[in-house]
Amino acid sequence: MSGKESYTAGEATRALGISLDTLRRWDREGLIRVSRDRANRRLIPAAEIERLRGVEPHTLSARNRFRGVVQQVEIEGLLARIEIEVTEPVRVVAIITRESAEELELKPGMSAAGVVKATSVMVER
Repeated sequence: MSGKESYTAGEATRALGISLDTLRRWDREGLIRVSRDRANRRLIPAAEIERLRGVEPHTLSARNRFRGVVQQVEIEGLLARIEIEVTEPVRVVAIITRESAEELELKPGMSAAGVVKATSVMVER
């Protein structure tokens, strides 16, 4: 992660791609090791976050992965629609033509949007 020894509940939920309610439930059920600060707020050790994240190798590049929390599941017939709210910062890298870059007058520091176009999005846990 970033060299910290422990993380607040909010930081841990973003790192794990879970909701705060899930973190609280895991704490109550003893599924996650949590300590408390002087104000009785949850602190999660970095090693615990790494344990829960796992170190499974991924076959997709990191640029293709947007971790988040499932917000909605709609199942109809043979298909399911899954809505995931991205909970971590992402970086989008695009390869465009020189002509397009010059036409857009792109410069470091200016605002721009990356539009991801794909024929499919896979979901992993």
